[in-house]
Amino acid sequence: MRIGILSFAHIHAESYADILKSREDVDFIGFFDDDLERGKEISRKFQIPFFEELEAFYAQKPEAVIICSENARHKYFAESAAGAACSVLCEKPLATSVEDARFMVDLFNEKKLLLMTAFPMRYSIPVVEAKKLMDSGGLGQVYCVNSCNQGKLPRNLRSWFVDKELAGGGAVSDHLVHLTDIFRWIFKKEVHEIFARSNRNLHADDPDLEVETAGLVMISFKDGPFISIDCSWSRPQGYPIWGGLRFELIGEKGNLNVDAFKQTMQLYSEKSQPEWLYWGSNADSMMIDDFILSHSTGKTPRVSGEDGLKAVEVVQAAYRSIESGQAELII
Repeated sequence: MRIGILSFAHIHAESYADILKSREDVDFIGFFDDDLERGKEISRKFQIPFFEELEAFYAQKPEAVIICSENARHKYFAESAAGAACSVLCEKPLATSVEDARFMVDLFNEKKLLLMTAFPMRYSIPVVEAKKLMDSGGLGQVYCVNSCNQGKLPRNLRSWFVDKELAGGGAVSDHLVHLTDIFRWIFKKEVHEIFARSNRNLHADDPDLEVETAGLVMISFKDGPFISIDCSWSRPQGYPIWGGLRFELIGEKGNLNVDAFKQTMQLYSEKSQPEWLYWGSNADSMMIDDFILSHSTGKTPRVSGEDGLKAVEVVQAAYRSIESGQAELII
């Protein structure tokens, strides 16, 4: 199967490139990037072809692409991929507006092409086990959930993450989507009401930051639990790992604590700060397994473009709530 990557603007593209290179069933054709310096650096690092022009990239006749551009450009690259009849795995969030996300979903439905949103946490073994427990009724009715998806300020990795126009926002746009999607998947319900607050108290001494660095979002499902999500960039740059994702389910028959990145070893060295080396399951790899299998066989993937649209709806409702100071409904 011939697969390429559209842009290395998102840091996750490097993980995907490693996975594609390791697979015998994938002909990794290379990547397009409109940042010449970044493109040359990535090409040297991974020893893969770099295309400066989209036409040259599509001339390689990819069957599928992974979009890892800046968030605001997902729609543009998705349109180009649909025009080339390619299946698409698109980095999260699917888009920076509900209108763009809906356009993408409708376009791929119309053309009968595969569109997946990159929500790898649906493939994380701890999260999968939590869903199995919920499906079996092991917790009974779940009354509430406390959760967090925190991280470091990502500007050191890619500066566009703190550009409101390119990213669509700050910490809320970056980290709210993963837990929102997990809970939609686990509870098999849709978000009904959202109340959100954000600020720039974290990294407040940085005069160049214009996006929120901290966010707390309360979401309610119709006939479902009440959930709090901390989606802040609250980890210091010296933290041993990028951040984390955790949640606690409070249920009728018991409580469940899930830590998706708990499987780590601590490394101490004379040459660098302490590190946590992750040794758990590779959710990115399992997500790409599903993408390739769904493209090849026509099976329904675990996560869809529609799931990405639903997450964008929640993010935009959160920003409306921050602006209005009131709870906002998703109709």
